Amino acid sequence: MTRILETSDETAFVSLKANAATQLKKKTTINVIYLIAALDITWMFVQFSITPYLAKKLGFDTLWFGYLQSMVGLIQLFAGPLFGRFADVIGARAALSLACTANIVFFILLAVADSPVMLFVHKLPTVVMHVLPASQMVVADLSEPEKRADALSKLGLCFGIGMIAGSTLGGHLVTSYGERFAAYSGAAGSTLSLLLVLSFIPQTTKVQSPTAKTESDTKSKSIFSVGQITRLMKYAGVTPTFLIKIVAGLPSSIFQVMFSIIALEFLKLTPEQNGYIMAYFGIAQLVVQGGVIGRLTAKYTESSLLLLSIGISAFVGLAQAYMQNVFQFCLTVVPMMFSLSMFNVITDSLLTKSVPSSDTGTMLGLCASVQSLLRTVGPTIGGFLYVNYGIFSIGFLQFIGNSVMFVYLLQRRLNKKAEYME
Repeated sequence: MTRILETSDETAFVSLKANAATQLKKKTTINVIYLIAALDITWMFVQFSITPYLAKKLGFDTLWFGYLQSMVGLIQLFAGPLFGRFADVIGARAALSLACTANIVFFILLAVADSPVMLFVHKLPTVVMHVLPASQMVVADLSEPEKRADALSKLGLCFGIGMIAGSTLGGHLVTSYGERFAAYSGAAGSTLSLLLVLSFIPQTTKVQSPTAKTESDTKSKSIFSVGQITRLMKYAGVTPTFLIKIVAGLPSSIFQVMFSIIALEFLKLTPEQNGYIMAYFGIAQLVVQGGVIGRLTAKYTESSLLLLSIGISAFVGLAQAYMQNVFQFCLTVVPMMFSLSMFNVITDSLLTKSVPSSDTGTMLGLCASVQSLLRTVGPTIGGFLYVNYGIFSIGFLQFIGNSVMFVYLLQRRLNKKAEYME
């Protein structure tokens, strides 16, 4: 009997030790993912400091710059779900390696761009530049469902860090050394991210992996299977959440994609001043993601927080419609960052919880496609509104669109509550 108990204790100890090692490995992987995401956002904002001013040097006006932005959205609109499916089937390491390699090529092409055609050509690698969605997939795979919103919000914290570092660094590099040097710096930074992926990210982060490759299994694991992608829309709650993401997200996306032009023409910012403003965005993001969102998701339901984010976004749009200077714009930044961050975290969390863990990458790819759709139509709509009606029209559109969505969601919630009471 004693020997049996000793054997049982040894088995329990070994199991506990193995579980602790697994948890440590998961934690290490997530921490490295946070670092990779922060680096990726840093170089993305360096690129934001380069492109508008380079485009202006090459003769782009507001409408043509809008077309350039729309091209990126159009490319990623169709590529997002396929990339997500690629990450689910092939694995996290391969997906992130592909995305980081595309970043390197992207910045090298930006560095050598010396004509309007080359500025369009350098956007082609964006077809697989999905570091952030791939990072979200890894975090979603390795986090518990009840802690997923908080884990995803920490990626937003990385976004804030990257925004501060990238905006400040980008403005300084462009002002002191020029657009080409800044672009090569982005290529070097993306190379560092690739090395981190190859060194620390496991081949797959899925809980279960297929052990047999039957004919049906091979068919179901096809990366280009449209049926395997679209079937996710049939899960309960997925389609309504996507509609909310599109309708409520479009107006604020228009302002985001047009901000570089607004900063250049309406606010009259230099590259260095624009970098400081973007760094201010990052500080606001850090405060919101680090000190607010995690606590709110632990105390309140996701439906309540979604309603709150849409309501605040409506009033942010109204304030931006009537702003006249940089100071007034800065007053809207904190509530704007709160509403955007909360909205994206909650909708992504709801959608990944609605599908099996084996499909989180594809679902996040679809989420990325929503953002790409908004960026595709956003610049064209935003450019038309800004040229013909000014910044007032962009802010007022956000106020009207989010107000309508807020009233709709509130009415739906009240109806469900009334049905429950009956």
